[in-house]
This record gives sequence, C-alpha cells and structure tokens, in this order.
Amino acid sequence: MKVLITGASSGIGAALARHYARRGDHVWLAARRADRLADEVASIRSADGTAHAVPLDIEDAEALEPALLELDTKVGGFDAVIANAGVGGKGTTASRMRYHDVKKVLAINFTGAIATLLAAQQPMLARGRGHLVAVSSLAAELALPIALDYGAAKAGLSYFTEAMRLDLAPRGVQVTLVHPGFVKSEMTAKNRFPMPFILDTDEAAALIVRGVDRGAARVRFPLAYVAAFALAKRLPLSLVAKVAQAQAKPASRGAPRLE
Repeated sequence: MKVLITGASSGIGAALARHYARRGDHVWLAARRADRLADEVASIRSADGTAHAVPLDIEDAEALEPALLELDTKVGGFDAVIANAGVGGKGTTASRMRYHDVKKVLAINFTGAIATLLAAQQPMLARGRGHLVAVSSLAAELALPIALDYGAAKAGLSYFTEAMRLDLAPRGVQVTLVHPGFVKSEMTAKNRFPMPFILDTDEAAALIVRGVDRGAARVRFPLAYVAAFALAKRLPLSLVAKVAQAQAKPASRGAPRLE
C-alpha cells in the first residue's frame, strides 16, 4: 500500500509513517521541515522500511493541488492520504484575540487540511478507490474559551470531512475522521496544564491505523476522554458556562500558548 502523510516530521504523523512502514507499506512523509523529514526517512530506511521525503508547506494551500496531483501521478497513485498536519492555538480568549493571532492556525488546521483532501480525492475518484483520512481533534466536539481558534479550525475540518464521506463513499472512496485526545508531541510538550489520559504517539498511531484498516467512519480516543466529553455535552449549559469561565480566567492574564 502507498500512503502519503502530511505533518510527518514529528508527532502523530511521524509515528503513523513508522507504523505503516514496519508492516511493509510504502510511505511518503510530507512536511515543511526538510531536515526533520530527512531524519525520519533515514530512520525508517535503517529499519528496512520504504520511505520518501516530500518537502511541502501545507500553509500554502494554493500550491497543494498541483503538487499533490503531480506526486500522485509520479508514484502510480496513493492508496491512502492522511491529512494530519496541524499547529496549536494561541491559548487566549476571544476578548483578547485578533485575526492575525489566528490566521496561521486556520490556514494550516482548516484550509490546508481541506486543500489536501480535495486534491487527493481527484485521482481517487478517477480510479474509483482510495482512502482519505483527516486527523482532527476531540477539541472539535466541545467549545472551550482557550481553545477557540484551534477548536474552531478542527470543528470545521470535522464537518467538512463527514460531509465528504457521505458524498464519496458510494463512489468507492473511503473517508475516515480521527478525533484524538491529548497525545505526547512537540505541540503538547509546551502545555502547562494537566492533560488527562494522554497517550504516546505510537499508541495513538496504532489506534488510527486500526480504525483506518477496518474502514471506520470515525476514530475517537482515548475512550475515557470521549466519555467525559459526551457527559459534558449533556450537562446544563449554565454549568458548562461556569466551568468554561473558570478555565478562561488564567487565559485573561496571559495563558501559555497551546502549540
């Protein structure tokens, strides 16, 4: 199987590439940091895996389509494309936020991810087969004041992905939406708050690959965090608002960046 993974220079993306390569799949690792990509590819190849580096800036959405279409033709068609690239939010509230604060988060987590999916679907539809995977976040499921930009971008990506699935599934292209909780990575390493039920990147990658293999429409983990979010959405809005306001107070004094 030929798999393209964006945001693969570290974190979940790199772990996914290692997981697929270990079982004999051919992987293409795409990201902006060419040096980190080279290191990941070298590591996979040293373990007898087949990997290729694809320097690619997801923030440049206009350039993604021609680049991905050319690459798809060059490799003879991808079986799966995983839109995983993402950055953390500013960790501040709406009252302290300006557009320039959130522009990059939206450009990568929302626009870049959608541009990736739309470009990848074209040759898959022509072949009548393929699998698109979008790595969103459990943050998309519950509005939290200090996750305003990150959560909004991921919520938009989740909506778009689920709508894509309804359209593409009857045409032979599978679509899977991934909602992970906290996963150990460069992004979460900067967080200065408790991260319940945090998983290692390899654990997260294994759960994602397992879900993709079985053709799941959604992959959500860890289960304890999924259950907690489900419970929170059943609570009275007044109670949720009080908890959210309490969470936002540190942010109003200058919360750490969530990236």
